[in-house]
Amino acid sequence: MTRTKSTAHAKDGADQSIPAPTAGNGGEWHQQATAGMPPLTTNQGLTVADNQNSLRANPRGPTLLEDFILREKITHFDHERIPERIVHARGTGAHGYFELTKSLAKYTTAKVLTEVGEKTELFTRFSTVAGGSGSADTPRDVRGFAVKFYTKEGNWDLVGNNIPVFFIQDAIKFPDLIHAVKMEPDRGFPQAASAHDTFWDYISLTPEAMHMVMWVMSDRTLPRSLRMIEGFGIHSFRLLDAAGKSTFVKFHWRPTLGLQSTIWDEAVKIAGADSDYHRRDLFEAISAGNFPEWELAVQLFTQEDANAFPFDHLDPTKLIPEELVPLQVIGRMVLDRWPNNFFAETEQVAFCPSHLVPGMDFSNDPLLQGRLHSYLDTQLSRLGSVNFHQIPVNAPKCPFANNQRDGHMQMGQPTGRVAYEPNTLLATAPRELTASGFRSAAIEETGTKGRIRAETFADHYSQARQFYRSQTAFEQAHLASALVFELSKLEHPHIRDAIVGHLRHIDGDLAQRVADGVGMASLPPAPPTAVLPEERAPSPALQIIGKMKDTLQGRSVGMLIADGSDRAPIEALRTALLAAGATVKFIAPKIGPATLADGSAQTIDGQLAGTPSVLFDAVAVLLSADAAAKLVKEAAAVDFVRDAFGHLKAIAVDPGGQALLKAAGVEPDAGVVAAAKVEMFIAAAKTRQWARESRVRTLA
Repeated sequence: MTRTKSTAHAKDGADQSIPAPTAGNGGEWHQQATAGMPPLTTNQGLTVADNQNSLRANPRGPTLLEDFILREKITHFDHERIPERIVHARGTGAHGYFELTKSLAKYTTAKVLTEVGEKTELFTRFSTVAGGSGSADTPRDVRGFAVKFYTKEGNWDLVGNNIPVFFIQDAIKFPDLIHAVKMEPDRGFPQAASAHDTFWDYISLTPEAMHMVMWVMSDRTLPRSLRMIEGFGIHSFRLLDAAGKSTFVKFHWRPTLGLQSTIWDEAVKIAGADSDYHRRDLFEAISAGNFPEWELAVQLFTQEDANAFPFDHLDPTKLIPEELVPLQVIGRMVLDRWPNNFFAETEQVAFCPSHLVPGMDFSNDPLLQGRLHSYLDTQLSRLGSVNFHQIPVNAPKCPFANNQRDGHMQMGQPTGRVAYEPNTLLATAPRELTASGFRSAAIEETGTKGRIRAETFADHYSQARQFYRSQTAFEQAHLASALVFELSKLEHPHIRDAIVGHLRHIDGDLAQRVADGVGMASLPPAPPTAVLPEERAPSPALQIIGKMKDTLQGRSVGMLIADGSDRAPIEALRTALLAAGATVKFIAPKIGPATLADGSAQTIDGQLAGTPSVLFDAVAVLLSADAAAKLVKEAAAVDFVRDAFGHLKAIAVDPGGQALLKAAGVEPDAGVVAAAKVEMFIAAAKTRQWARESRVRTLA
């Protein structure tokens, strides 16, 4: 049997790169570049005419079940790895509850959204996307944010991310996206990183991804804590009232601690100091009774509202700015219990966007339409059985009954002779309930079916521009620097050229900063685009720095002390920090109690070499003269203060601490405070010292 290879390689093993694209959306370049290459086919040898679009009832209609090409492609992708999740493999989760504070009875019959004061049990899992289960917590990556509500009417899974948009518009491209961002198949690296050729090559040919790229290169993908990230359902869903009238809804999770991120150098060093940094942070917060909490907010809008938007809300690469449709807070989520067994619960939990309850329905978002198939199919592969719903963490808390029987790992013992509906032999057999059961929205669909994307999906740059221009100057510098870092890792210059060309559609200054950062002599041309970018009003809601809360709640302060340190300033700082809501940990050259100047003992939480300042939001250095004289010769101690200063953190010091700063070459600024000025230190510790950054770091 002869098998046709889908890719070709030079005889000496070198890459056979295709010519650089001249257009950002495939098109004419694609036809030219693929001339002479083997055709793309299904596994049955059928030549594929369109690998960019799912088959839909009409350009803005639902995806059709008959799309066997989509199903074969995604089914194969879903089953590529066993048993680890293909994406979101590195995760952590917790139990908790949702409490409704505002009824949506005007819009839906779903009891979880109508019964004010009702507490619904839930399980939430946070995750990185690109890395495997053994990767670190802190790479630059999107964070999954998935919640399973155990409602009275069945399980509702709200499966989203900490970013409100996505890379692609159509689910048929998801395998391509993940194949591009994952480890390159011929070398098995990089792990949990997007700074490589295959990812950026794909992005350069997928201009619809540029809005998501702005988010990924921003500080949003370097969270300080999982307790300090927002969550988004991404897609438009529908709510249905008792009469069947539907209203569109988007879901938002907003952390009560506010948003906070690390900076790149800090995230890199945290990965080395504590690869479980986010997992440990969540565990310690719950164990201490500092239960993480989020508000659930919704954006509600009608089809008439949507018709007036300057974008298509069914396009998952677009968001609805809060200034256009304000958020309404309707409830809160509290995580108050860690799993009893990590594998049994956090690893075996199975989320599916298709899990919803009466009073809810889907939209025609083509990415969501594909997810409705993909997630269930993935769980069948990963958990090995159609009976994965019987695993305790996945089982509904309400009664459930149907005629589905047997199958691998069947845990139940159904009785009786009847396993079908309708029947006349068993009066107690489960039957459909037309009045209270699930109903789909009665939406009329017209048009010509085909593999075609709606023209309303053609604007790829306007919201990317809006996002970038909504950031503070500090955040814009971080974003530009992230792009420089990522693109500097590429082997193929034409890919860098293509990306910078796309950036010209977003912001000319951004394109120039990145071009300068990667050493381009001149700006490459911008690719042709079907729709010219529009100017949109900046949205402050898209910032992080501008939205940071003026608080120490949820923050951690590290105190570097040693034998001979003075008890009085230690206690004064500790008392004030705890009163402000911070967690305080003591670091010393040796683990075990430190003997202070008054002879008392102070319990130590971490040894200096293994507990660097990157693990804290602010630090205090309180040392005797003798201890300081020793520690100025200790690299770990010098790095402790040098990194704290370089990472823009507030630092409290006594005379011994000042000696250590001098040894580190740190020139104090307003964020370096005398230990005696407790209130001044607390005020400085609530934020980063952003004005310092230009002194310690070169940014794009």
